[in-house]
Amino acid sequence: MFSEDDLLPISALQHLAFCERQWALIHLEQAWSENALTAEGRILHEKTHEENNESRGDIRIARSLRLHSFRLGLVGQADVVEFPSGSLAGFPPKIVEYKHGKPKAIDCDEVQLCAQAMCLEEMMGLHMDEAELFYGKPRRRHVVVLSEGLRERTETLAFRLHDLTEATLTPRAVWSKRCESCSLIEICLPGIAKGKKSAVRYLRSLILSSLAGESGDDGGDSAETPS
Repeated sequence: MFSEDDLLPISALQHLAFCERQWALIHLEQAWSENALTAEGRILHEKTHEENNESRGDIRIARSLRLHSFRLGLVGQADVVEFPSGSLAGFPPKIVEYKHGKPKAIDCDEVQLCAQAMCLEEMMGLHMDEAELFYGKPRRRHVVVLSEGLRERTETLAFRLHDLTEATLTPRAVWSKRCESCSLIEICLPGIAKGKKSAVRYLRSLILSSLAGESGDDGGDSAETPS
């Protein structure tokens, strides 16, 4: 069990699931750069959080609900939690997380949603079978089954999040297709990894070039011409 001082943001877990280097740049090095995609996401969340709590029939809608789990060591908030009441009383609540784009090929959004659900389960002593992601491009909800596999991955990532935070190490850049949509691409410079270059190999090539030049000179002064 973690203490309240040990709790880490659920949003960091989503970044970690997307890319460990992105997580480190944002949460360890405090680096951030906004692009069109992150701006759209920020505006969507702001609009969602600005709306008031309300009731629709037998559903009470709570917005920006604070969540925490001392077992996973996480803290954050849910965009929307729907609490059944009246004729639906007895059914579990449903968490809805809002995303600006469309479903991703990787499971970082599902991990974030599952972490929120596991927090709410711990807080209320209940069990939920599913939650939902609302994507801005299709403008519809996407049901996420809170399977044992997803729960285990979320728990594993939560504990890794704490280990990496304690280690305070930023992983090296590794190029992947998802880098193209990352707002930190100019800070991360994954293109170096894509080209399979390294600082060590680069410096070695400079040294070898320098030695080759020295072995071929005539003993006089020389000056390199920038190319």
